[in-house]
Amino acid sequence: MRLDKFLKVSRLIKRRTVAKDVSEQGRVWINGREAKASSTVKAGDELTIQFGQKIVTVRVERIADTTRKDEAAELYTLLKEESRKPENSPEGGNLF
Repeated sequence: MRLDKFLKVSRLIKRRTVAKDVSEQGRVWINGREAKASSTVKAGDELTIQFGQKIVTVRVERIADTTRKDEAAELYTLLKEESRKPENSPEGGNLF
């Protein structure tokens, strides 16, 4: 299945056009390699997606052409979710 379609069907990203734009910006990786919207996704693949300051890593469990909203999360397993600090933020919590 195409990456952009999987991201939409799994509801990791709400719209396919947004999924396409995100992948064209180089913010999606399949198994550690940068992926385009047309890249093929299969069960067992590890996807890493950068949403602003948040990076989400999931493992694809199964592929489905359509899913109901309550079943969408069954298509993947969340492996890791991490926040990145903005580059210009202070390292310590104290600003003064």
